Amino acid sequence: MTQYFATVARGLEAIASQELTALGAKDVQEAFTGVSFTGDKSLLYRVNLWVRTIFHVLMPIKTIKCADREQLYQQVRSIDWREYLSSDRTFAVNCTGGNPQLNHTHYSALQIKNAIVDQQREQGGQRSSIDIHHPDLLINAHITGDNCILSLDSSGESLHRRGYRPAMGLAPLKETLAAGLLELAQWRPGIAFFDPLCGSGTLPIEATLKALNIAPGLYRERFGFESWSDFDPDLWQQLRTEAKKSQLSQLRSPIVGSEADSNILKQAQHNAQLCGVQDHIQLLCHNLATVSPPCDSGIIITNPPYGKRIGEVTELASLYQLLGNVLKQRFRTWRVYVLTGNQELAKKIGLKPSRRFKVYNGNIPCNLLEFEMF
Repeated sequence: MTQYFATVARGLEAIASQELTALGAKDVQEAFTGVSFTGDKSLLYRVNLWVRTIFHVLMPIKTIKCADREQLYQQVRSIDWREYLSSDRTFAVNCTGGNPQLNHTHYSALQIKNAIVDQQREQGGQRSSIDIHHPDLLINAHITGDNCILSLDSSGESLHRRGYRPAMGLAPLKETLAAGLLELAQWRPGIAFFDPLCGSGTLPIEATLKALNIAPGLYRERFGFESWSDFDPDLWQQLRTEAKKSQLSQLRSPIVGSEADSNILKQAQHNAQLCGVQDHIQLLCHNLATVSPPCDSGIIITNPPYGKRIGEVTELASLYQLLGNVLKQRFRTWRVYVLTGNQELAKKIGLKPSRRFKVYNGNIPCNLLEFEMF
């Protein structure tokens, strides 16, 4: 069994822990913006293929001392990197955290890179090239105090980039956060779903993928572990084939998104087409004032703008007031969840939340507000 660490958005640690446990992970332990767990190679591949709320799955290889730049360099150079990297392969280093002597992540990453290539030159004269976009090996270094945890990133590019969404609105919601909101709201495939302010469609599309049991990793071109020296292509193909066979052919309840801007709605429709769910999901062009329930009851989850990314707060007050009025008048048998990063705007809805969940949309602290309509 190997130790792994999954990185997640702040506020979604418990959700990610549940997701990992359901996939078969052992020794699952929540941490700040992450979850540690153990498993075999099959689990590592399965987690990357299936998880919906996680950014990266890291495999720690060593914890070293790093009181300053020189110690970081020497400690990295003392590791035999031939076990992980040959000189004909590219690599990149991603660094997070820091201490008083190592307070610039770019230069800390540069020290680690220099230590590795200097060792390669000493061993054989040739060195690996750096590829910051699509490296064969992505090394993660997390510095806290005088310690640096060095890990291999099995995911490569962040898992929130499913691969189906080149078209985004002005304030895109990460796919991982959208999936997390669905879990926080306890939405399940047998419950109708509606987003009256769907933008480029992330929430209804993520709901559709979950409802049809589609593994989000199937849309990605590659994962970091595919370039590792111990990569098992037969096992990986087996897991992908099993995932494809487990997909469902129809929804149990309607999933609907509505957007007033026809150009943004076209982006949502294009994204739905790219992941092959355009015949299942309903994406409609309606002004918020004219939306109506697609069925008798269900769950609404929506992410209206909150003044830090689109427009000014004062200009959005009327939108929140309208949202509250529409909910009270037409959706009294629905459960409603509104994600907002602005408490004053949330008050304009005119409803008292029964619960609130603290999450982060990027670096913006937000609340997912639950409203019981009756």
